[in-house]
Amino acid sequence: MTTTDSRFKVILVNAGPHKSGCTDRALREVAGALEENGVGADVFWVGTKPLASCVACKRCTVTGRCVFDDRVNEFTSVACDYDGIVLGSPVHFGAATGAATAFFDRAFYSLRQRVGDDAFRMKVGAAVASCRRAGNTATIDQLNRYFQLLQMPIATSRYWNIVHGATAEEVEQDVEGLQAMRFLGGNMAFLIKAIRAAQDAGIELPAQEPTTYTNFIH
Repeated sequence: MTTTDSRFKVILVNAGPHKSGCTDRALREVAGALEENGVGADVFWVGTKPLASCVACKRCTVTGRCVFDDRVNEFTSVACDYDGIVLGSPVHFGAATGAATAFFDRAFYSLRQRVGDDAFRMKVGAAVASCRRAGNTATIDQLNRYFQLLQMPIATSRYWNIVHGATAEEVEQDVEGLQAMRFLGGNMAFLIKAIRAAQDAGIELPAQEPTTYTNFIH
C-alpha cells in the first residue's frame, strides 16, 4: 500500500440525504483509491437540514461568506486547503438533488468571492452520481459545470462516474460501478501529482487576461 503523502488531499462532498447511503458508498470507494495512490481523502456530508438556494443578495461579495450561515460556510472555510474536490449526489427526478444544487450553487459562488476567481485554478475536480436506474449522466454533466467555472481540470474514469443501487448494500453488488470509482480515484491522484510536479519544475500556468463580463444586452 502506498503511503499517503501529507502534501496532497481531496475533499469528497456527499450531497445525498443519507450519511451512509449510496452516494457515500461510492465516494468512499474513490477515497480508498486516492489513499492507495498516496493522496489523503476526507468525506464531507452536507446533511439533512433545510438549505436555502442562492437569493442573489451578493452579500458574499462583501464578507466572503454566504449570508445563510450553515454547512455551506463550513465547507467553504476548509475547501481551499484541498488539492481536489469530488462532488457526489444521488439522482432525484433525473438530476442532482435540490439540496445538492442549493449547496453547490451557494458554495461555489461564495468561494469565488472568498478567494478570487483563480484560487481553484488547476485544482482537480470530479463528479460522482448514484442512481437506482437512470439520470446519472445528466447529473454528472450538471455537477461538472461547477469545475468549469473555476478553471479546474476534471478527472474521469474508464466509464462514467456512476454507481447503481437503491441502498448502499445494492451498490456493493455493482462491481463495475465500484471499479469505475477506483479508476477515478487513481486518475485523480495522478492528475494532482502531475500538476504539482509541473509547478515544482517551474512550468508556469498560461497568462490570464482580465475577465470581461457581458450580459448579452451590451
